[in-house]
Amino acid sequence: MSKTESFLLSSLTDENKFNTTQELIEWVESRNREISVKLEKIAFNKMSGWYFDNKTGNLKHKSGQFFSIEGIRVNTNWGETNTWSQPIINQPEIGFLGFITKEFNGILYFLIQAKIEPGNVNNVQLSPTLQATKSNYTQVHKGKKPAYLEYFQDRINNEVLLDQLQSEQGARFLKKRNRNIIIKVNSDLPVYEDFKWVTLKQIKDLIGMDNKVNMDTRTVISGIPFGNYKSEIINFYKTIEGDLHKNNVSSKMLASELDNETSLNSIDDIISWFTELKTRFELNIESIPLNSVDNWIKTDYDIRHEEGKFFKVIGVNVSISNREVVNWHQPLIEPAQKGLCAFIVKEIKGVYHFLVQAKLECGNFDTLEMAPTVQCLTGNYLNEGSLSNLPFLNYVLSSTKHQIIFDTLQSEEGGRFYREQNRNLIILAQDDFDQNVPDNYIWMTLNQIKSFIKFNNYLNIQARSLIAAISFK
Repeated sequence: MSKTESFLLSSLTDENKFNTTQELIEWVESRNREISVKLEKIAFNKMSGWYFDNKTGNLKHKSGQFFSIEGIRVNTNWGETNTWSQPIINQPEIGFLGFITKEFNGILYFLIQAKIEPGNVNNVQLSPTLQATKSNYTQVHKGKKPAYLEYFQDRINNEVLLDQLQSEQGARFLKKRNRNIIIKVNSDLPVYEDFKWVTLKQIKDLIGMDNKVNMDTRTVISGIPFGNYKSEIINFYKTIEGDLHKNNVSSKMLASELDNETSLNSIDDIISWFTELKTRFELNIESIPLNSVDNWIKTDYDIRHEEGKFFKVIGVNVSISNREVVNWHQPLIEPAQKGLCAFIVKEIKGVYHFLVQAKLECGNFDTLEMAPTVQCLTGNYLNEGSLSNLPFLNYVLSSTKHQIIFDTLQSEEGGRFYREQNRNLIILAQDDFDQNVPDNYIWMTLNQIKSFIKFNNYLNIQARSLIAAISFK
């Protein structure tokens, strides 16, 4: 069986020889009860190991590693606001987000972890087998090495199924990337207390529930390829799962995933569209001292925008009983409000197409990334200005329940963000939805989106999070 067939079969398999999905939910709930978690907001001068640089005001760790909070000044010809300054997370090191997989009875299983990050809205969420920054796995914190690290560092006897560099939130991180990797082992390995074997279908089912699966899991599985098919596609998915065709939306999603020939725009068309926009728009970032950022106020307990918008930088005291280090202090980014991320999907030429937006964010590695149709993370979108000026926002918010394919609250990365969650939606457009769209939007099939995900810095984290949620059964 090929790699893509193994992934696809796992994505259609919800019968698990180890744990039912309900047992996994109960396991997460039990770990929440059993693991001691305490998080307290504290003044910056109480944060052990962290300090404000006397010259720049930048917030740094005394080791010189982990990450820092710095200032940037932005100049761009994109959008209505062309220049501004803001705090941003600078974390240049590349971390591991990795899954170990193994076949049992011909089905590919993923080793998932019940993990608590300090900023999680509900403490325990399901994370990859390995989720570690370079500072973590090189033990700058003087704690234990992360479990299973050795499998990713020495992979001579293991098969690499996926290996990508993927971006983080471009409005909060400065050119941040992580290594998204999936390896397959053939030998037996120990399964520790906070780990369990699950199928890809079970992960996708759990993504369909509020705040069960963390952002790092979603970004890794978003890049999983399921193969390319054309003339035999209908018989292919009916053979794999006899009753799949009964769910019209799921079968059409699978067709959009596997069909690499039917599309409104060719891959070359999409590359040309994206290249032209990158040529037209500019993004110039200047590093400035944090204490020179305009319109932001520093107090003993936070750094915030003077109008209360966007986000705040806060300090926290964290105690988590099952971590490599059980107590530490750190800064976190606290959002001003919940956000909204949504894809609009329309059937074109008999195949589902996603309305993809080219979006500029100040921390992007290469100016623009492909984003969901609607992405509102840093401002209040429930106002007249946003409803009038943000393309397709009103359409998403006024959609009927029959149009909504997917609707959950999903958390952002709890290691850097304090209780941030965004409403994630996939909306099926009505027949009269205009196929002609603004210049920075384009229609893409799921197969085409997957073609771009495997390369660096094309699909942003919000788009990948939504793509990860799509289920074929």
